[in-house]
Amino acid sequence: MKAMLLTAPRKLEMVDFPAPAVAPDEVLVAIKACGICGSDIHGWDGSSGRRNPPLIMGHEASGRIVRVGGNVRGWQPEDRVTFDSTIYCGQCAFCAAGEVNLCENRRVFGVAPAQYRQHGAFAEYLAVPARLLYRLPDEVSFPHAAMLEPVAVALHAVQRVRVDASTTTVVVGAGMIGLFVIQALRWKGTREIIAIDLDESRLAKARELGATRTLLSRNGSVVEEVQRITGGRGADVAFEVVGFEPTLDLAIAAVRKGGACVLVGNLAPRTGFALQQVVTRELSLLGSCASAGEFPQGLELIARGVIKIDPLISGIAPLADGPAWFERLSAKGGSQYLKVILQP
Repeated sequence: MKAMLLTAPRKLEMVDFPAPAVAPDEVLVAIKACGICGSDIHGWDGSSGRRNPPLIMGHEASGRIVRVGGNVRGWQPEDRVTFDSTIYCGQCAFCAAGEVNLCENRRVFGVAPAQYRQHGAFAEYLAVPARLLYRLPDEVSFPHAAMLEPVAVALHAVQRVRVDASTTTVVVGAGMIGLFVIQALRWKGTREIIAIDLDESRLAKARELGATRTLLSRNGSVVEEVQRITGGRGADVAFEVVGFEPTLDLAIAAVRKGGACVLVGNLAPRTGFALQQVVTRELSLLGSCASAGEFPQGLELIARGVIKIDPLISGIAPLADGPAWFERLSAKGGSQYLKVILQP
């Protein structure tokens, strides 16, 4: 099969690669669409340490079943599917509790940290455990289904904390996940959604997708403006969707006493934070990792048009154009693009 292989940092090659064997509990999926995630860019350039070559990256994907393992029931060739990017074991205590994102034996398609290597979906075919599959509604296209993974991540984050019509929220970072968090908050009926970003074009997109106010963070008075908007109180909840120290500090400073910060971004492996603010203002910091069963809910919201996908797709291209797209997305000005989807 044809695959896009990371052979060295910042080097992708189109290669002939052995098609994956199919275990009894797996199906073989012909990949029809796979999104380039921001984590793929940081893996491609070597900065994250979680995409060690040689590796086929790609974890936001959809396709059509072409072969079914001997123990698989309920699926057959030609079924249109998407699948969870987290390969959970289904047997540990966390899986038994429905917390599959915390699985003791967790692996992720297209990721290669020190403890494992798992090839992903920037290829013609991928073997997928049947327990990870979700059937696509007729209304959901392959490119839209490839966006389900970040939608599920956003839904999981929003449901880590209680929000309702009376909640004032701040979303720090209006990239792909941040824009889905904004849409998920709108779906939950949140009254006030304040989006913060360095990029005015992304803030314009945030307003289009449901943010009630937007603040340009490089202006330097963002926290003061949040205080003004909230009558000096601060936001009830902040979602930090970038993942390094300045944005974490901003999120902490933007919430009221007794408020909560949901930490979604993980750009930096370690960061400091304003410990005394968290303690003396009795803030709650909640991590949010991947998703844990939100795929069906996300599919329904996409099919109904509640979560909008098209405004976030910047391009759809053949897989062979992938190396050039990685260069473009990482270059100066790459932030103008949101999601680029590759098709084998």
